Amino acid sequence: MDKDKIWQTVLENLKLTLSSANFATWFPQTFINQIKEVDKKHQIMEIASPSSFIRDTIENRYYGLIKEALDKTTKKKNDLTFIVKQLKEPKAKEKEGKKGPLFEKAKPEKSTAQESIVRAGLRADFNFEAFAVNATNQMAHAAANAVAESPGKAYNPLFLYGGVGVGKTHLMQAVGAAILERRPRLNIIYCMGEEFTTEIVDAIRKKTTKQFKDKYRSARVLLIDDIQFIAGKTMVQEEFFHTFNAIWRVADEISNLEARLRSRFEGGLTIDIQDPDFELRTAIILIKAQQRRIKLPMDVAQLIAGNITSTRRLEGFLVRLLTEAKTKNEPITPELTSALLGTTDAETIPKRIVKPREILSAVANHYNFKNRELLGPRRPKKLALARQVLMYLLRTELKMPLMDIGQFLGNRDHTTIMHGVDKITNLLPESEETRVDIAGIKQKLYG
Repeated sequence: MDKDKIWQTVLENLKLTLSSANFATWFPQTFINQIKEVDKKHQIMEIASPSSFIRDTIENRYYGLIKEALDKTTKKKNDLTFIVKQLKEPKAKEKEGKKGPLFEKAKPEKSTAQESIVRAGLRADFNFEAFAVNATNQMAHAAANAVAESPGKAYNPLFLYGGVGVGKTHLMQAVGAAILERRPRLNIIYCMGEEFTTEIVDAIRKKTTKQFKDKYRSARVLLIDDIQFIAGKTMVQEEFFHTFNAIWRVADEISNLEARLRSRFEGGLTIDIQDPDFELRTAIILIKAQQRRIKLPMDVAQLIAGNITSTRRLEGFLVRLLTEAKTKNEPITPELTSALLGTTDAETIPKRIVKPREILSAVANHYNFKNRELLGPRRPKKLALARQVLMYLLRTELKMPLMDIGQFLGNRDHTTIMHGVDKITNLLPESEETRVDIAGIKQKLYG
């Protein structure tokens, strides 16, 4: 088998493993430049990429996957080296036949846009095409598209808020990716609110505030995730205001923001993204499967959507299901899915309607606290965890707005509730004890 056929086989294997967006970002224009034989069972593959940026990314992220595919294809042990080299240009006659109009405007190469998207810290698969839309997020999707079409003019600033996993980060990154597709050289900065705060503190400590200001004030588009992190941090807000004169968070839902920052919010557009319903969760599952080139049966997608309500956990379960089917060499069926759901801490939709007070009592009883302790100000570690579990259940089971949960829990701040919900959401995949606790509480609630 010659090197071109070997590489084509490797690429076909990678397509099955990677999302279509990641594959399209990194592997077009790559090829095997040469094969150096060490002995009959050992060789060195020299992989070429069109730029140093793509070469470094492929080597750092995908070395193991490429080596595994090459070993399987060639039936030999392969060591890999990576170089920068362009594919050979078409012959002169072919190029001549493909010439366009004399004064046709040059278009940026696709790889330039793709490199810019990754360089900005954006995920290649967080684009508008991969975002499922229905009534719960239709307005947010339309507004984000408008911003991508006319950055700085439409809805400036645009603020999206809502619960965990409703698509805020996806839409925000899709805006950045869409802008870079058209203008790959535009300076876009994407960062977390916590990252922005840390950079300011480090800049002051190291006396490098000029570099910090130059970096952020040169940006043409600013995307900040979890901006509520700066609430109550006067110094950070001051720098934020002077640097951008535009900020991204709903005025009425963040306490401790200065009046001038709140007024900037009110000048843009604020949209609350609702939790996804059954139909939207089904669509999300189908899209995620399609990205992996898997045709998922509709009844399987509906079965998953009916048992798992967290959109972040939908994709995790899908990966587990695909791995299980591949390992067992079985088709993806409702039976296999049901069996796997039975061993998963699926967030089952409630069989009956419960009230906030019932959840409060169930959590208090489970952790051996009194109701008033969960509603009070004390914060010992075990009590704080129980209170965060209560926040999580009120949000995920009853779909209560964050502000309402805060009022129910003794007029706590909306950002405190958001932090508590996020804490438990991130803890669940790692902590079996927490999963057992929540399953036990749900059992008491629903029987």
